[in-house]
Amino acid sequence: MTQAKKKQGGNRVIISVLGPDRVGIIASVATILADHNINILDISQTTLQEYFAMMLIADMTKSSIDLDCLKEKLIAKGKELGVRIDAQHEDVFNFMHRI
Repeated sequence: MTQAKKKQGGNRVIISVLGPDRVGIIASVATILADHNINILDISQTTLQEYFAMMLIADMTKSSIDLDCLKEKLIAKGKELGVRIDAQHEDVFNFMHRI
């Protein structure tokens, strides 16, 4: 792995959203990230029948909050929207999903 890739991965988070589909889910998550200067690097979402699923990779390098605070904000927004929102540091996500 190159130094640039290591440095970039050091501040990345994986955000997942699962739950019943409804208007405003993506906008709500993106607003929280934008409000705290967190850059969305990649996003994938789908709707399976009436269920919404999204995975998002974001860069927290210039964030105005730490990961714990971000998690709290996303969990609260998920409760408000009726979906489950999780955020993990990329290293934790990779460790949990290794073969």
